[in-house]
Amino acid sequence: MQGMSSKPRLAALALPWLLLVGCAQGPTLETRLSTFIGQSEADLVAALGVPSRVHEAEGRRFLQFEQRRTVAVSAPPTPYYGPFYGPWGPRRGYWPAPPAYAVVGCDLTFELRDQRVAAFSFRGEGCR
Repeated sequence: MQGMSSKPRLAALALPWLLLVGCAQGPTLETRLSTFIGQSEADLVAALGVPSRVHEAEGRRFLQFEQRRTVAVSAPPTPYYGPFYGPWGPRRGYWPAPPAYAVVGCDLTFELRDQRVAAFSFRGEGCR
């Protein structure tokens, strides 16, 4: 019976975090991650998935989660001085730059003490 009561609570914690990950407005990442403080390691893994790294030192346990996504990067148009055939024939001017993509990442690290989340940190250009 105790296992059934933890699933709704876990879903209530994970759902807002997952819905807000892609939003630019709303609670900050720090606010969203602070909901995990005091939660068990099992609840954290159930909400975020299996960590990419685990490290133990001096009675503390660190779980690192990596998030990577590909974003389109806009570049200024590059001058092209060769012929360009537009709807009215050849002309000279700016040729649009080809699309560019970049991979941005965010590393989330949670510190566990006594099997509970005690602190967290994050770094990377993809953290939002």
